[in-house]
Amino acid sequence: MPRSSANALAPSPPLGELLRRYDDPGEPLSCEPVTQGLLNRGYRLATTRGAYFLKQHVDAPTADRATIVRQHRATQRLESLGVPVAPPVADTAGDTVAVIGGRCYALHPWIDGRHRDGAQLTTAESRRLGALLGLVHTGLERVMEAEPHPRTHHSADPDETFALIDDLLDLARRHHPRDAFDALAEHRLVERRTLLERHAHRRPPPGTASGWVHGDFHPLNLLYRGDHRGAEPAAIVDWDRLGVQPRAEEAVRAAVIFFVRPAGELELAKVRAYARAYRRAAGADRAELAAAVHRVWWERLNDFWILRWRYQLHDRRADPQFPAASALAVWWTREYEAVCEAFAG
Repeated sequence: MPRSSANALAPSPPLGELLRRYDDPGEPLSCEPVTQGLLNRGYRLATTRGAYFLKQHVDAPTADRATIVRQHRATQRLESLGVPVAPPVADTAGDTVAVIGGRCYALHPWIDGRHRDGAQLTTAESRRLGALLGLVHTGLERVMEAEPHPRTHHSADPDETFALIDDLLDLARRHHPRDAFDALAEHRLVERRTLLERHAHRRPPPGTASGWVHGDFHPLNLLYRGDHRGAEPAAIVDWDRLGVQPRAEEAVRAAVIFFVRPAGELELAKVRAYARAYRRAAGADRAELAAAVHRVWWERLNDFWILRWRYQLHDRRADPQFPAASALAVWWTREYEAVCEAFAG
């Protein structure tokens, strides 16, 4: 089911108190942590009446009741528009968020499905993926209230990035016991500093074009059902980052995550099919996608969240993503025109 961070050492959820709120959900048989994801906690809850996904919201920026209720209402409305989602189960009072011991919980139907990355998608399926995200964006435009004041989205400041690179380099060089990851981190940090020095003048101006977006659209938040030849999207999950952002930038970010190869290159043929379908479904033009490509390229050039997790937060869960993510920034800079053509050509 969904990507929801799981922590096997986390305290067990209060199943008795929770299930009493619902209309005959059955008696609990098992409650197993879901092992994928980096945020929140998720459990596969089996009862005598069926299976559920139990989500415990613990990620501070999105774990308040009002924010979760907004997410739930959005998915309920999107479902009525034909978007594949897994809206929460309402309790006997009609509430979808249970606050127990100061923690927020939500019960969702369990969706049998599997995750598929871009390498597992055909060109036709890549096209359907772009159309699906376009459907999400146009659907959100219909079901969410418009923001009264467009937000300004500032791009990364290279001077701040240079300071961060120096800090991370120092931490990587002093890390003990030193391993192959530390050596790669040092190499990529030095390499990225050189790239930034060369391209600092290309910093994009502040952007204002915005719309409601999923906020975290990637392979672990999309479930497919069916075999590899007839697989169809079953549910888009984890709407924690639902918010107002430049829509086309989400489309670019999602493609970059779905279609990156282990060596850090993008499968441009699939990107092209995906992007054309997205533009048609979302009503986005080529100029909007080209501007989004530039902003997301710059974002990636200045982004070191994986190294910050490792060296500043002492959290290594994202380490496996670093080789491809760090290589992508270099490859993308070299193949900038080809990437722009794939998205906006």
